[in-house]
Amino acid sequence: MKANDVRALSADQLNEELAKLKKEQFNLRFQKATGQLEKSSRINEVRKDIARVKTIARQKAAEAKA
Repeated sequence: MKANDVRALSADQLNEELAKLKKEQFNLRFQKATGQLEKSSRINEVRKDIARVKTIARQKAAEAKA
């Protein structure tokens, strides 16, 4: 997911996307623990996407306050 795509989302959509990514991260960790994970690089991608969404959500909240 690109930063420009995330910036186009509203605050509610950002929260939904964050919840979806956290659920995916949990499922990936579970698959890794049980030895069923096929694409281990996806864990890092999801981690970075979560950070990206949180960062942009924080920036939008700061803009709204100012």
